Amino acid sequence: MATSNTDQFADDYVRIFDTTLRDGEQSPGCTMNVEEKVAIARQLDRLNVDIIEAGFAASSPGDFESVRRVAEAVTNPTVLSLSRTRDEDVDAALKAIDGARKPGIHIFIATSDIHLKYKLNMTREDVLDAATWAVTRAKKHLDYIEFSCEDASRSDWDYMAKICNEVIRAGARIINLPDTTGHAIPEEFGRMFAYMREHVEGADKVIWSAHCHNDLGLGVANSLAAIRNGARQVECTINGIGERAGNTAMEEVVMALKTRKDLMAVRCGIETRQIYPASRLLAQIIGQPVPPNKPIVGDNAFAHEAGIHQDGVLKNKLTYEIMKPEDIGIPSNKLVLGKHSGRHAFINRLTELGVDPASFDVQKAFAAFKDLCDKKKIVYDDDILALVNEETRRADDQFELVDLVVTSSSRATPRAEVTMRVAGEERNADATGDGMVDACYKAIYKIAGLTPVLERYSVKAITGGTDALGEVSCLMRADGMTVAGQGAHSDIVMASALALVNALNRLKTRGERTGRRPVEGP
Repeated sequence: MATSNTDQFADDYVRIFDTTLRDGEQSPGCTMNVEEKVAIARQLDRLNVDIIEAGFAASSPGDFESVRRVAEAVTNPTVLSLSRTRDEDVDAALKAIDGARKPGIHIFIATSDIHLKYKLNMTREDVLDAATWAVTRAKKHLDYIEFSCEDASRSDWDYMAKICNEVIRAGARIINLPDTTGHAIPEEFGRMFAYMREHVEGADKVIWSAHCHNDLGLGVANSLAAIRNGARQVECTINGIGERAGNTAMEEVVMALKTRKDLMAVRCGIETRQIYPASRLLAQIIGQPVPPNKPIVGDNAFAHEAGIHQDGVLKNKLTYEIMKPEDIGIPSNKLVLGKHSGRHAFINRLTELGVDPASFDVQKAFAAFKDLCDKKKIVYDDDILALVNEETRRADDQFELVDLVVTSSSRATPRAEVTMRVAGEERNADATGDGMVDACYKAIYKIAGLTPVLERYSVKAITGGTDALGEVSCLMRADGMTVAGQGAHSDIVMASALALVNALNRLKTRGERTGRRPVEGP
């Protein structure tokens, strides 16, 4: 159920601003294409986030299109585009979100002296004028304007108060104080919000927002400190993805508010049972698995190894579990379907897992599911998510793996023969290597005409058993760009090949966006 406007402005209500599609995507290897962004946006809608920052419309034609498509795709959240204090940025942002049911703009400029001197080459008065001008310009077209003092945690508080005074007069409704570099500690960050709310004229007429980075591992702690000092909006990302060490993790701050409501005395409108599906969907799309020890959504978050813990949990879960896995959408029984399951049951399970059946070819995915059932005795939710993601990725791919033959023995050098379809044309290559995966990758490089640097390669079993699907993640760098790839298959060499092909397709997508200007932001 959507949150009402009255709820959003209630004093005990904390609005969740999700920036997975903007700040989160700036994380190395986390680039998403338009369709993937729309899929994430729809899941954010199901999560009932209050605001979606869909991108930075002025940075490239690709980003503009992503913002436009997300704005049209979701129903309940306010959709924003980021904008610098430049006329072309403001105009592009306003145009991109024009089709949103609830449009908004997020304008920012740095306010710390170090940014003014070394990045902007502007005086304090220049920045004040630019901020006021941009908000005034945007206010002529819409009411929902957020303004951010980039690098607020290293800015002079009195100077920031002066800027906030002026942008509020110009029409800003939300004031964001970001810890852009992850430099703050909770006591200091909370004190900054208290000071600003006391010294800014009209402070009671706007919503104060916290946007924290996690360089010191304090993103969630700083966000909670801001809430304790009057912030009523938290800017965060699914799984905490983002530049450098990432952003405040949405699932962590939401469950902290829910679990410690006795202390925090505030609420938010998130449908928490959609947290786990959102986490897994993002991990599949960006090709970066969730660490097992990740709070809330990691595989070990509700696992108990120590005997004393197991004994306590069996007697009463509250002895060692402060949350129930069902509260975040982890199914109590992950064993779901088999070879006798029908198409309707398959589609119904996808919907329960947060996957929109309209976003891919269900018939092909169902056929692949049936094929998987013949190979595996037991099919789990994670198997289905991996399978569907594999099918989804193939929709508009430039590179497609057609066939793979590998040979190896203790007395011969491993060899791989690869057939790929490149822009509709089949090409073949063979190569030898130190192992079957190495040989396979060298053959694929020949076909693609690339020699990228493989920065990371990891393998994990999605589920248990020797017949488990293997999930391979790789991170590669070429032409100054870093992209991630992911593949899943019951054959680990095939999964490795699919992961590399996925990375190559992502590299092509990013190559088409080479006109993109460097992205800044809170």
